[in-house]
Amino acid sequence: MLYYIAILLLPYIGLINVLTYHTVRAGGAVFTSFFITLLIGPFVIHKLQEMKIGQYIKKEYVADLHQLHKGKAGTPTMGGILILISTFLSLLIWGRLTNRFLWLTMSVFCALGFLGFLDDYIKLKRKHNDGLRARDKMIGQIIIGILFGVYLYFNPITPGAIYLTISDVKDWQNLRNQLIQGLEQKGNPEIVYICSQIPTLLKEHLLRLDLKKELEEEEQLLLIRSLNQTIEKDEWQYNSIWKEKKLRPEVQKYLNNANKNKPFQKQRLARLLMEYSFKNSFYISDSSLHTKVGVPGFKNLFIPLGILYIAFVAFIIVSVSNAVNLTDGLDGLAIGSSIISVMAYAGIAYIVSRADWSRYLFLTYVPEASELFVFGSALLGAGLGFLWYNGHPAEVFMGDTGSLSLGGAIASLAVLTKQELLLPLVAGIFVLEAGSVLLQVASFKLTGKRIFRMAPLHHHFELLGWTETKVTLRFWIIALLFALLSLGALKLR
Repeated sequence: MLYYIAILLLPYIGLINVLTYHTVRAGGAVFTSFFITLLIGPFVIHKLQEMKIGQYIKKEYVADLHQLHKGKAGTPTMGGILILISTFLSLLIWGRLTNRFLWLTMSVFCALGFLGFLDDYIKLKRKHNDGLRARDKMIGQIIIGILFGVYLYFNPITPGAIYLTISDVKDWQNLRNQLIQGLEQKGNPEIVYICSQIPTLLKEHLLRLDLKKELEEEEQLLLIRSLNQTIEKDEWQYNSIWKEKKLRPEVQKYLNNANKNKPFQKQRLARLLMEYSFKNSFYISDSSLHTKVGVPGFKNLFIPLGILYIAFVAFIIVSVSNAVNLTDGLDGLAIGSSIISVMAYAGIAYIVSRADWSRYLFLTYVPEASELFVFGSALLGAGLGFLWYNGHPAEVFMGDTGSLSLGGAIASLAVLTKQELLLPLVAGIFVLEAGSVLLQVASFKLTGKRIFRMAPLHHHFELLGWTETKVTLRFWIIALLFALLSLGALKLR
């Protein structure tokens, strides 16, 4: 809302331009969602108490654990509603609501929150810990994940490569010769036009290149820099030069909408036209990057999934939402760990939305991801506000309403920033918790013995004698170390 007010008032109040910056709006979203949670928290908790929406502590399996947690019986649950409401209201105020990434993330966030709400509601109606059947809940998560994946498959979240790098060049000698001819007003008209867009100073450097010698790395970088400068130009004379050319479908699609394209689409078009014009000098850039998964630690290594990308996205949504759900067993544990993961992915969203930073770090450029930084900030503030009431001893539990929605938010941030395989690090604590459950079940079924005293892992340490606050704080520390490691891994290429 404030973004659009700023756009309207910009001709009259120049200073209001700051409200169009996503960094400023992200800062406002943190504080807004935090204070909304603090303000409505007591009212929501009181209403949940009045409706007798309290937690039931089961005693069937581990008597020692029941003894430790029996004092929590009756504490209001379903408190994830607080997180959903405050995040949504904050984004209405600070978000740029025409950004599809914002709506995609909020859709997954709210859809899984609604599924969790149904599970919590059934538990409360039955006055028992069994809500939706595991199969029904899983089907709901899979449907949400598949719908998300189908949208992304047919609506790419990244335009593909925009800026040129040294590895994009197939034939340096040919590229140099074509450039020199273009600068001297020779050669085909497309190259002559492109060369006319190169800044004068760079033209002078290029004309001084010795055509008889092989290019050194510094000279190669000069060529690439010169062409990237032209990609950044606001307007190209598309139709007058390339109108009658036989172009790839992707190029033709952008060319037909040259006046309607967004800035990053115009830059992608410039890159594609450059590949066409400098024939045999460049490798043809990949137009199916949105269905490929980048491997952390490698510059240009991608796993092509094609149609299987839909199943991959659904797997991420189901896995992370369930992992956060399993982690929600101690006061403040799930929300604190989620805050750390959300902060990491919000930072990644900021990085990949910038062409210069993503190019420097060899990350997939996702220009629309800038608004995910605002979403992550709003969720961060809501999470901190909820932690205010969920810290030990908790006044309210998030329930599946909160844990499933938080898992969905983290998963969708991973997918939309094209950093899916970084999830095991960013959400490392959730991987450990879910992994402990899988190991425990596998070990018991195969050998009849348990690896841990109880799974998920946090209960194991409780039964070893650690206090609840000690387990929570130490798991937070581990989650933070994982998140820092993931951010550091962005530079390792």
